[in-house]
Amino acid sequence: MTKRMVIMLVCVGVLFGAIFGWKAFVNHMMTGFFDNMPMPVANVSTAEATRDEWALSLDAVGTVEAVNGVEVTSQVGGEVAAIEFTSGDQVKKGDLLVRLESRADQAQLKALQATAQLAAQEYDRYQRLFKQGSISQSELDSRRAQRDQSMAQADAQRQQLSYKTIRAPFDGVLGIRRVDIGQYLQPGTPVVSLAQLDPIFVNFALPEQTLSKIETGLTARASLDAYPDQTFEGTITAIEPGVNETTRNVTIQASFENADQRMRPGMFANVAIQLPQSEPVVVIPRTAVAYAPYGNAVFVIQDAPAKESEQAEQQSEDGAGKIVRKRFVKLGRQRGDLVVVESGLEPGEIIATSGLLKLRNDAPVAIENDVQPSAEATPEPANS
Repeated sequence: MTKRMVIMLVCVGVLFGAIFGWKAFVNHMMTGFFDNMPMPVANVSTAEATRDEWALSLDAVGTVEAVNGVEVTSQVGGEVAAIEFTSGDQVKKGDLLVRLESRADQAQLKALQATAQLAAQEYDRYQRLFKQGSISQSELDSRRAQRDQSMAQADAQRQQLSYKTIRAPFDGVLGIRRVDIGQYLQPGTPVVSLAQLDPIFVNFALPEQTLSKIETGLTARASLDAYPDQTFEGTITAIEPGVNETTRNVTIQASFENADQRMRPGMFANVAIQLPQSEPVVVIPRTAVAYAPYGNAVFVIQDAPAKESEQAEQQSEDGAGKIVRKRFVKLGRQRGDLVVVESGLEPGEIIATSGLLKLRNDAPVAIENDVQPSAEATPEPANS
């Protein structure tokens, strides 16, 4: 009985050993197959890292502000008798906007004008009497004072009456009206906003270290989120004489032509100041960069080693025997479709500009440059 048990256990052990051995053999063969399986050839377009001269520039963020912008208000109280504008109108300086009820003021003005006229006539009569020696100098002076006082009261009432008509203080564009017919306005009540939009300012701040590089007359280019395909060009017109003690920034103002009124007060603007100096840089298309949180990289095209070259030539249509090597780079400024490589790449090296998602180290590639991604420093939209 014991002998049979031993024989059975040996047979079972041999059987399981054969099964596990076969499984290990199959896994080994599959691993070797996949390890030696050639990588598929990826079709890529390429570009050369080139040396260029780029003008130095300073970047900042700013805010668009009107040259003149106010809330038109009433200087005196009164009931709105007429509204002489429509929201959004273009107006000239002095154009009538709102007329307040003024009949009582006009009647008061007429009374004061009559009093002033009577005082003037009395003064003329007293002048003749003084020349005849009928009255004293003091009586003539008293009549002169009465005349001047009456005329001043009439002028004051005339000025008060002019406040009953609210006019545009300068040329500009009106906003949305905030009053209605019959509404009683308290002094200082906003009637409508008014802004002068052409030209227009962009105010922005730069660190104090840049003061030695900037001056009035330099070109400033602004881009707005509302018009991503358009760049607005202006000129630096003012530099704040002092530096902010808290931020150590200096405020700068640039003036822009705005005939089409696309730039509106309050807009956020990205500003680039073009400096007269330039520097040599190495530039590549932005499409050649594989962006990642742990570092940006490019894929450099290289000749494959002998063994890999034969394999690549067999799979590649052009028989070039090329592979890619991933290389991390440090990027700098961007301009249009181009980006500066500060380190990690030398001028003249060839890099892949498309198909980056299917590339990895030592992957064979076939170069197809029939269709190239855009790589312009100053790209323009097709419908411009």
